[in-house]
Amino acid sequence: MPKMKTHKGAKKRVKVTASGKVVAMRTGKRHLNWQKSGKEIRQKGRRFVLAQVEAERVKLLLPYE
Repeated sequence: MPKMKTHKGAKKRVKVTASGKVVAMRTGKRHLNWQKSGKEIRQKGRRFVLAQVEAERVKLLLPYE
């Protein structure tokens, strides 16, 4: 049986914590930030935990993480 391949796009975007939660960065911070408030930019800098349904889908893409 061949080894399963890790989805490289998913690996760059999400991380699986030790407890099994899947965390990702918030969207909307890459460009066009001049019109956003400082509060908004700071809040988008934090990671957030994906919903359980999304986490299950992502874990299929990351078999060895």
